[in-house]
Amino acid sequence: MNEREPQYGPEDGVELPIPTPPGKEQDPNTGDHPETDLRSPGSPEGKTRSGFVALAGRPNVGKSTLVNAVVGRKVAIVSDKPQTTRRAIRGVCTGSDFQLVLVDLPGVQRPRDQLTERMQRRVEHELRDCDAVFFLVNAEEGIGPGDRWIAEALKAANAKVVLVVNKIDRLSPTQLIKVLDETNELGLNAEVFPISARYEEHIEPLIDHMVDLLPEGPFYFDSSDATDQRIEILLAELVREQVLRRTFQEVPHAVEVEVSEMTRREDGLLTVVAQIWVEADSQQGILIGKGGEMVKRIGQAARGEIEQELDEHIHLDLKVRVRKNWRREDRLLDRLGIE
Repeated sequence: MNEREPQYGPEDGVELPIPTPPGKEQDPNTGDHPETDLRSPGSPEGKTRSGFVALAGRPNVGKSTLVNAVVGRKVAIVSDKPQTTRRAIRGVCTGSDFQLVLVDLPGVQRPRDQLTERMQRRVEHELRDCDAVFFLVNAEEGIGPGDRWIAEALKAANAKVVLVVNKIDRLSPTQLIKVLDETNELGLNAEVFPISARYEEHIEPLIDHMVDLLPEGPFYFDSSDATDQRIEILLAELVREQVLRRTFQEVPHAVEVEVSEMTRREDGLLTVVAQIWVEADSQQGILIGKGGEMVKRIGQAARGEIEQELDEHIHLDLKVRVRKNWRREDRLLDRLGIE
C-alpha cells in the first residue's frame, strides 16, 4: 500500500465493466449509460419535455446536494470542503412526460493549474450548451463578489436563469428576507426559489418550474438511468468522498482516486482495486495512518457506499500512492476523466 510512481494503468478512456456473476450474463449490445448517442429509444409516446440544466455557483453552495435531492439518489459526492466537484456530473430526473438532466458543475474559480483550468473550461462549456441554469447562492453567507461576478457572466451568456437560495434552514425569517432582497439586486430578472437541499425542503416547486421552462423533446436517457457517469468513476468518487470526510487543510485538494481494476473471483465476489493519488510523502503518511489505521477506516466506509451502489458485497483494495504534481499532468487528468 506504500507505493510510488507506478506505470500508467488502463488506456485512456477505457471503461472498466463490472464482471458479471456466472449465470447472469448480459446482452453485450446493451449498456447502463449511453455515451455517444444520448437519445433514448425508450422515450414515451406523446409530447414530452427534456433538456439540460447546469448548476452554477460559488464553491460549497450545495450544488451536489441539490442534484442528489432532485434525482432521488446519490450521483454526486457531498463534502463540506470547497472544490469537491471536479467533473461535470449529470444527474437524470425523469417523470411521466419530462426528463430533466442536471449538470453539477465545479465551483466557479480562478484557474491555478491544469486541473483547475480544465474545471473552469468545463464550467464555461456546459453553460454555453445548457437549456437553462440553476444559479445557487448560499443563504447563510449572503451575496458576495463571487455571486455578482457569476451573475454578470450569466447575463453576458444570455442564459435562462433560475435563482436558487440554498441553506435556508440555517436562517431566521428576518435573515432570509434580507438575503432575498440582496438576490434581487443581482439584476437577473429571474424567479427566486428559497430551498434547503440538505433537508429536501421546497424542492418540488423548483422542479415544476424548471420543467415548464424545458423545450419539447425526446428523452436523452433511459427512464431508469440516474447518471451518465462511467461506473469506475462513480466508484472512485465514493472512495474520494470518504477521504474528504477524514482529512483537512491541503490534503483534500491533493487527492484523487482511480479505480484501476474490477474482477470477479471464482466464488463470485467482486474485487475493486483503487489507487488514492497524493502529491507528497507527508500526505501519503496521513492517509495511511499509524499502522494503516486511516486507510482501513476509509476503506471500510467506502466499501459500504460501493456495496449500496452495486447492491452486492465487494472486496475493496486501496493503495495510497505518491505522484508529485499530478494536478499538472495532462495525460493523467485525461485518464481520470477530468476534461
